[in-house]
Amino acid sequence: MARTLVTLSGRARPWGRAAAILLVLALATGCAPSEPAPSPTTASASQTATPTPTSTEPAFMREGTAQENLPYFASVVRSVWIGPEPVAGRAYVDALAAAGFDKAAMQVTADESTVGNPAESIQFSVRWGDECLVGQVGPATGEPVATVLPGLEDGGCLIGTTRTIDW
Repeated sequence: MARTLVTLSGRARPWGRAAAILLVLALATGCAPSEPAPSPTTASASQTATPTPTSTEPAFMREGTAQENLPYFASVVRSVWIGPEPVAGRAYVDALAAAGFDKAAMQVTADESTVGNPAESIQFSVRWGDECLVGQVGPATGEPVATVLPGLEDGGCLIGTTRTIDW
């Protein structure tokens, strides 16, 4: 018994057994006619528009708070940490000054211990109003640390002996 297929023209055509099997397989596997993909000239604006990247880079905010400037401070610290002088106080002071922080408001600890060994960690800071942006790096610290701490009553940020920043 031959099956028939009605075409769009309305004419009946004989269907062979092979064609019936192919149709059943096609339907069973989910194959069905689909809409063609839109051409570049017919695509909607939402399909062709390139998303505008948003800046996630931290920025220096001269009028901002210490907390608002912490991400920028931390990014400068990270950039020095991955550079050629990761445990050199001067490298941090110079980079922070170049990034816009006030060099006169900075403090830094020594790069060497009192017996001349490389420091296990160094600290550096920038006074920002009543607060301080403080960084610490070195082999004993692991990854760089950057935080905001209250300023000291004497106007500084770091407790103990610090180097004179005279360069």
